[in-house]
This record gives sequence, C-alpha cells and structure tokens, in this order.
Amino acid sequence: MNTPTHKRQASGRRGFTLLEILLVVGLLALLAAFVVPALTAQSDRAKVNLAKAAIGPNGPLSQSINLFRVNTGVYPEELKYLLEKPSDDETAKKWTGPYIENESGLKDPWDHEFQYNAHGQHNEGKYDLWSWGPDGKDGTDDDIVNWKTDR
Repeated sequence: MNTPTHKRQASGRRGFTLLEILLVVGLLALLAAFVVPALTAQSDRAKVNLAKAAIGPNGPLSQSINLFRVNTGVYPEELKYLLEKPSDDETAKKWTGPYIENESGLKDPWDHEFQYNAHGQHNEGKYDLWSWGPDGKDGTDDDIVNWKTDR
C-alpha cells in the first residue's frame, strides 16, 4: 500500500534552538565583562608609561629641551620654541631647530599639552616638565612629573 508519508526530518540537526543561541550570547557577554576592563586597564597603564618615558631624562621631549639648551645656552622659555625660533633675538641667532618633528611631540598620550616651567621650581637650576595625567587636571594625584615626589 502506497500511502503518502510525511517527510521525516533527517537524523542530523540543522540549526540551533533559541535557547542555545541565548546561552552562547550570555557566555560571550560574561567573558567580555571580564576581558574588556582588563584591556582598558592595560591601555591606561601603557599611556602612563608613555608619558613617563617622554618626560624622563632620556625621553624625546627632555632630550629636545636639553639640545635646545646646548645650542642656545638657555632652556626654552616655552615648549613652542622647540618648533619655532624664539622671539628673543640673541637666542634666535643660536637656534638650530626645529628640535622636534611636529606639535604632537608637545602633547601627552591624552592629547593634553605637556606643562613646562623653564625656571624649575622642583628641579633647581633645571626645568620642570609634567603631564596632567588621565584626568587632565593639574595638581592631582595622577599627574606625571619629572621631579621626585613623595608618592
């Protein structure tokens, strides 16, 4: 007897159930909750280390300031004079810059201008150089400085 039969589904499954999909998405979200903060913390530490390296004694910005001093006999009054001739005629005659490639060398990893004092209040006889750090505010605990602190 030939009676119409219903097509039977193949024994192998062809898709995922909604419950299985939700379970996988939930697990991925849980993993992301642990991984993303760890990566963000690594990024923040890397930026702090970049800022410390830039203003440290062998950092590119410090080296540029010291080279300016070797050529002119004085520290630059402002960091912009690492890129352009100083307004003081005597210093401008001795200037052999630019001492850095572009303005981005004057900014910290958070895109704030490095702070500078040619007449060091913390580094007597030298200059003070610092970054406001991640919060972008001067005088807070996250500032990165080129002088010794109690922290």
